Amino acid sequence: MEDVTVGLVGLGTVGTGVAKLLTEHADRIARRAGKRVRWKWAAVRDPRKARDVSLDGVRVTTDPMEVARDPEVSILVETMGGIDQAAEVVLAALDSGKHVVTANKAMLAERGREVFDRARRAHRAVAFEASVGGGIPIVQAIGVSLAANQVQGLAAILNGTCNFILTKMTMEGLPYAEALAQAQSLGYAEADPTLDVDGTDTAHKLVVLAQLAFGANVVTSDIRRRGIDRLDLADLTYAGELGYAVKLLAVARLSEEGLDLRVAPTLVKKGTPLAEVRGPYNAVRVVGDAVGDVFFYGRGAGMMATASAVVGDLIDVVTGRALITSRVLNPWGDADHPVARTPSNRLRRRYYLRFHIADRPGVIAALTQVLGAHGISIASVIQHDSGDDAPADSPVPLVIMTHLAVEFEVEAALKEIDRLDVSHAPSVLLAVED
Repeated sequence: MEDVTVGLVGLGTVGTGVAKLLTEHADRIARRAGKRVRWKWAAVRDPRKARDVSLDGVRVTTDPMEVARDPEVSILVETMGGIDQAAEVVLAALDSGKHVVTANKAMLAERGREVFDRARRAHRAVAFEASVGGGIPIVQAIGVSLAANQVQGLAAILNGTCNFILTKMTMEGLPYAEALAQAQSLGYAEADPTLDVDGTDTAHKLVVLAQLAFGANVVTSDIRRRGIDRLDLADLTYAGELGYAVKLLAVARLSEEGLDLRVAPTLVKKGTPLAEVRGPYNAVRVVGDAVGDVFFYGRGAGMMATASAVVGDLIDVVTGRALITSRVLNPWGDADHPVARTPSNRLRRRYYLRFHIADRPGVIAALTQVLGAHGISIASVIQHDSGDDAPADSPVPLVIMTHLAVEFEVEAALKEIDRLDVSHAPSVLLAVED
């Protein structure tokens, strides 16, 4: 059986999982790839660090460019993370005639066009299944299995850290800070969780999916995003009373008005598949014009789940399938025909609104007058009694669910309400995904 030589750049959590599969299941991989995979290089930050994988027979370096430029290496596997350094390593590998397998959603979101332009010129493949959804085969599904469809929309839970935190807050009533601390203690969240909890990680992944599904030609800064780091436990409680769970959703919706892309905490009806995704799991709901609804669920992160996708891509490259797929999909290749973005004055959806208002007569009428002036119709209201012992005129929460409303008008109404002397700003606005 013929050999193919691989260099692995990055030996952190995902890289270690890849190394385990390459060493512990070499025979299985060879049978499915049709060639023996020879692991020659491991590029690491600290060569003295103890690792939970054997490096016997593997050359260790701190310079990833050594791997990228070695003429014996046919495939570079990039699991180092980051954006610019990773991109330069990948570009050097392509220039040296190598195929690339990457799990790096941030690099693709910011420099995907450059990477794929270089790959096309070099007649090489870039395989990136592991960049979105961990072990969920969503890239293959959208790019190949659903190729007969025009994707009309998708809604996805793409960050296991956030989903774990929201599950703890919802099921156990934990405040955000306590739920985050649990996530960190269990290894689901980094010591600095900012990119997860502020929505950036999810936005990176949405860029990749939007490119596959719509040829969107966007970067992370094009996506309106809000994380879970400012969520109040009270809003999860009120959403529950209304029959909804709150999830950090990546949403893409195509219409005659254009493409709507957003990442935000969103109300999802209880009992629907997305609402029931709990803990550190991911899920993607895709709507195609031919297939209708399809749903993908699984571990969205973690050593072996993500390594499964990386090695699956590696096998695809070895067999030659990945190069054919790359040529046909042509990701990041339609720069001259960008998809129009839906303007905010054309976006319509239902909303959850929470106000803190003075508890006195006429206040609700004042709020509804403002909402009505902006064409916002009320579907339901929650207002709990502040109690007989509460000080006079003390603020109380008022929760409103709207019918379909224009986003621009809802945001304008909230700004106007927050300026009223009966409102204790800021008010809370969450979208509803029906």
